[in-house]
Parts: sequence; structure tokens; C-alpha cells
Amino acid sequence: MDKKEEQLLIDLTSAKGVPGNEEEVRKVYKNYAQDFADAIFYDGLGSIIAKHGADGGPKIFISGHMDEVGFMVTKITDKGFLEFQTLGGWWGQVMLAQQVEIKTQEGKVIHGVIGSKPPHVLTPEVRNKPYDIKDMFIDIGATSDKEVKEWGIRPGDMVTPFIEYKRMNGSKFLLAKAWDNRIGTAVSLRVLENLANEGHPNVLFAGSDVQEEVGLRGARTSTHLVNPDIAFALDTGTAGDTPGMTPKEADSVLGEGPQILIFDASMIPHKKLLNFVINVAEELEIPFQYTVITGGGTDAGQMHLTRNGVPSVAITVPVRYLHSHTSIIHEDDYLNTVKLVTELVKRLDNDTVEKIRSYE
Repeated sequence: MDKKEEQLLIDLTSAKGVPGNEEEVRKVYKNYAQDFADAIFYDGLGSIIAKHGADGGPKIFISGHMDEVGFMVTKITDKGFLEFQTLGGWWGQVMLAQQVEIKTQEGKVIHGVIGSKPPHVLTPEVRNKPYDIKDMFIDIGATSDKEVKEWGIRPGDMVTPFIEYKRMNGSKFLLAKAWDNRIGTAVSLRVLENLANEGHPNVLFAGSDVQEEVGLRGARTSTHLVNPDIAFALDTGTAGDTPGMTPKEADSVLGEGPQILIFDASMIPHKKLLNFVINVAEELEIPFQYTVITGGGTDAGQMHLTRNGVPSVAITVPVRYLHSHTSIIHEDDYLNTVKLVTELVKRLDNDTVEKIRSYE
């Protein structure tokens, strides 16, 4: 991976963007996409879509999502601590003593840490149980609610995890916040760039949605706007290659290719389109992994239900430590996902799309 491509990953993961506050990520997306897009437009919620190709061919929609799991300030206490609401799925065990950043309406960034009562004052029964998220707070080093307000913080402000992008010890393992789902967003941008340079027999709509982590909301509105013939959700999935994981829980291995979802809680993929994806991957010897997500879904869960129904499949990058401050991907999985999605779109001409969408 060259420096330009890695810088895209750094820019995307460094951007702050919880559900409903995706402005920074949207700006990164637009700045990168504008060199390759014929037009850039938005749905009413803020999902961004870059179009490439002349009208007339089948419409192919590929999309990641911009938002990351994070928090929202809900209250300022008299002594200057912040109460907060989680945005997206969080496990309390991974939150305590973690650093965060609060972004004010004026754009000022305030540093903080998630705090709780110390274990020394807890009863044995409470100490041996996961700490309740509702009892946590954010400490920003303020001494009063007046001081907090002077710093510009107000209820509703965005709170994001604080962590710096790192290549792990010169390896192909990449650590950052928000791989879910800045890596799918990066795939969308890189496929747009590839196909703008190489050509494609269709109209490509490459985008990234808002508010996936709170109910796949942006996917509903963006897909309705595009009205595609075929849709691909580009997201992340659980890796199963860490100690203690069993194959029944997750069996994907970092470095062994993108995941092709054959089932999740939001969608059973379109069978013809699924077979098309698998056949192309096998033909080109692009490594991939089958995966099942029984307790979650992707934006394809809304894509496939739009209007009269859209054949859809989710292609995901395996990630360790999802929905935490620090997560890890493998460089090769990202590059192979870009390669696979690029080749899929290049082959979706009128005849192929008609065959996929035919029920005769």
C-alpha cells in the first residue's frame, strides 16, 4: 500500500463522526471523490453519493457508512462532569478509563476520560460485575458547570474515542478507531477511483451513509434516492482469530480475505447476486471468507428493502475488537476487498444485471 492510500485511511479514521454528526468524514469523502466523480450529491440526512458514468446502463450502488460508535453529552453536573448517552452498541467493559474527545458547536475539541467510582469503594458484589454504563461519566478537568459552559460544551455535543492510527510494529496489521466503518468508506472511494480510470459498463454510485450504527437509517434514504438495480454494502465483520474465540462464535482470520455474508439478522442475500460474487472471487483467485452474523446486520438490510426490492449483498472486512476504542484490520483484507468490488462492478453490464434480476 502506497503512502497516498495509507494517508486516506489515516484521514478517515482520524475524522470524528458519530451518528448524526458525520460532517468531518463527509468532508474527507468529498475531497477525495471529487477528482473521480461526474457529480456528488446527498440525501436529506447527509449520506454522500458520488456518481460516475453516463446514464443509460444499469445503476450499481456501493456504499459504506460514515458513522462510528461513540457518545453524546446529555448533561453537565454542578461539579463539571459530563453525563453521556452511547451511540451504537457499546460493551461497558471496554469503556472505563478510556480517553475521549468532545467537539463543541464552534469546533473546539475538549479532551476527557471516562470515569467511575474506584473499585476500592465498591462492595464485592458490585466489584465483580460489569460496571453499569449509566453510572459512568466523563471527566474533562473542569471544576463547575459554569466552567464547562464557558468552554463551549453543551448537551448534544459529539463525543468520540481518542486513539491514533498505528501500523503495528512494521506489520500489515493496522490499528485505529472507527474501522467500523471507515474501512468500508475507503473501499467505496478506492473502487470509484479504479473504475473512473479503468472504465465500467454501468452507472456507478459510490457512497457512504449516515447513521448506520443506530438502525441502518441513512441506507434507507440514500438507496431510495439512487434507486439502483444492484447494491453492495461495504462494512466490517467480526474476526475470530483471537484467543478464546470458537468457530461457532466467529471463524474469520485477519489476512485471509474479505468476508462475504451469507446470512445476517437484517438480510438473506439475493441468491443469484451472491453466487455471482462468489464465482467472480473464485475465478480471479481473490481470497475470501464466508461469514454469518446472527446478532447484527449491515446497510444491505435496508438496501434490499428499498422501493420494489434491490438485489443486495454485504462484503465486509474482518476486524478485531469491534465497537471499542482500538480495533485492528489487516492490510491485505482491505486491498483484496477493493480488488473484488472493482471486478464485480466491471462485470455488471446490462445482460448480467438482467440475468441476476430475472425470475423467469
